[in-house]
Amino acid sequence: MTFSELLTETISNKKNPVMVGLDPRFDWIPQAVRRNADPKNIEQVADVFKEFCREVIDIVAPLVPAVKIQSAFFEQYGVPGMSVLRWLIDYIRNKKDLVIVFDGKRNDIGSTAEAYAAGILGTNSAWGADALTVSPYLGDDSLEPFVKTAVERNAGIFVLVKTSNSGGAMLQDLIVDGKTIYRRVAEYVQQLSLSTCPESKRYGNIGAVVGATWSEQLAELRAVMPNTWFLVPGFGAQGGSAKDIASAFDENGLGAVINNSRGIIFAYRREPFQTTFGETKWQQAIESATIQMIEQLRAETPAGKLNVTFHTK
Repeated sequence: MTFSELLTETISNKKNPVMVGLDPRFDWIPQAVRRNADPKNIEQVADVFKEFCREVIDIVAPLVPAVKIQSAFFEQYGVPGMSVLRWLIDYIRNKKDLVIVFDGKRNDIGSTAEAYAAGILGTNSAWGADALTVSPYLGDDSLEPFVKTAVERNAGIFVLVKTSNSGGAMLQDLIVDGKTIYRRVAEYVQQLSLSTCPESKRYGNIGAVVGATWSEQLAELRAVMPNTWFLVPGFGAQGGSAKDIASAFDENGLGAVINNSRGIIFAYRREPFQTTFGETKWQQAIESATIQMIEQLRAETPAGKLNVTFHTK
């Protein structure tokens, strides 16, 4: 099964396009999980991350098709943090029906790019991820090793096209020879996706990262990349709404996964979940926030055509 087929099948089975981002922050993790851990002791912090992320996965796995693991939050704690990251991927792989995106935003040229791709992409790689986020700004030859490895291993990559942060416009919105840089990148990503797209399928294995905070550009880029899966960050905490990202989907509610990180995993810190559940019921807040997002996407985007159902504990 190709990455595109895996994503399509998992979204269709779960009947929604929600991706939960795992961005653990020690100070935000409920006290019941942190207990007496020393924030300066990397082994203790790693143990807290392990317990917290395991519980998050157990809660969201029955509900959503995909997770995005932000590697930086684990890498900052050295070997203990990276060991937990490896354990977490194994835990998801062996026990849960979830697509795993490794959010590392890797890129380089030649053998270094090959090494990044070899180490992360595919279930039999050292890290075992289904897909990887990749930066395009070293040029087309820097993407080729990732594409090659993804095709060989039935994995996927998501290329940064139009990121959700406001500062991304400094480079991505520059106009060169009559076109923005982000549009030039998008056109190239569409070519790559088509090159990995069987004639009988609509989408290829090369996707694009397009932020929910740029609704007009999102619609523009869907027109430019009709055969490309979108990974859409920026929903919720960064200001993106369901209406903002409606154009990311095709007429059947496919074509995009919508990421929400701290808005879900730390839902107990924001209203209305803070009042309803508070810190003592943080697990229920996660479940409720996830269902709320699914319902919002169902009501205000073509994802409603997936006929959402919930399978909670």
